[in-house]
Amino acid sequence: MYHQWAPYVPVAERRRQAAAEMAKLKKNGHAVSPVVIQGRAIATTVWGRAWCANLEGYGDYANRLPRGRTYVRNGSVVDLQISPGRIEARVSGSSIYTATVTVKPLPAARWQALCADCAGGIDSLVELLQGRFANGVMERLCRPGDGLFPAPKEISLDCSCPDSARLCKHLAAVLYGIGARLDHQPELLFTLRQVAATDLLAHAGKGLEAEPAGARTLAGDDLGALFGLELDPGGAAEPAPAPAAAPPAATATAARPATREDRREQRLRALLAERGSFTSAEAQTALRLDAAILRPLLKRLVADGHATVTGRTRGTTYHAAGRG
Repeated sequence: MYHQWAPYVPVAERRRQAAAEMAKLKKNGHAVSPVVIQGRAIATTVWGRAWCANLEGYGDYANRLPRGRTYVRNGSVVDLQISPGRIEARVSGSSIYTATVTVKPLPAARWQALCADCAGGIDSLVELLQGRFANGVMERLCRPGDGLFPAPKEISLDCSCPDSARLCKHLAAVLYGIGARLDHQPELLFTLRQVAATDLLAHAGKGLEAEPAGARTLAGDDLGALFGLELDPGGAAEPAPAPAAAPPAATATAARPATREDRREQRLRALLAERGSFTSAEAQTALRLDAAILRPLLKRLVADGHATVTGRTRGTTYHAAGRG
């Protein structure tokens, strides 16, 4: 560490120095990977926003994060490399500073608990990396203390700048840069925590039940509520772009494969045929489904003419059509 602050260097000169330094690295075979932010939002996807939301929940970092947001937005993180348990970056300031973030591996018992709780709510690796799964799964993965994201005590920070604070603006920019990088390479979160994302796909059907497709993924306000804070509008809270509309399905003679929701509806109809009637609480217990998942299935059962209803609210009873 230095014993005094470096003299001020104009932004244009900083960028020139950074470009020259990165050119040298490229010439020596280093694959330079700068953090480039398009627009005001640092992160726009589920994983990127969740990382930023977790970061903004660190009370110890609150005073330093705003400068970090400014630095990452203006392109100061000129190189960022993520490897198992380690982030190495170069940040352009009065000089080119080297910043290192070390993250402890996710404890094995914690990872096993996460896998046990979440498996069954995630259908594929693509779905996992795109964040397309039940809100309950995301809440479990993001849960402070025993989720996938690291706590401050699991992170070690080091920067070559003269700032003696544990979290300088260069390191804060790097931490936000990780969120931006997860937008494009969400698998790096699992690399960083030294776990295999595919473990979450094991034992399908034994973990959290997925919700209807329309309820999948957390919006910005949901993330803020999950982490107990009001997110910076340019950090994690800006909503992700709406997914592109799926192309029209090709005409095929084969029947559409049954979805998980189809199978649940079939189980519900079979239960009704067997019992003749049940309350929503009885159906929830028999099928082991959350109320939020069961509710639309029951409505569809009535709308399709398979059931009639008597009573209201908690006293509602569903009867097999023709037997109520």
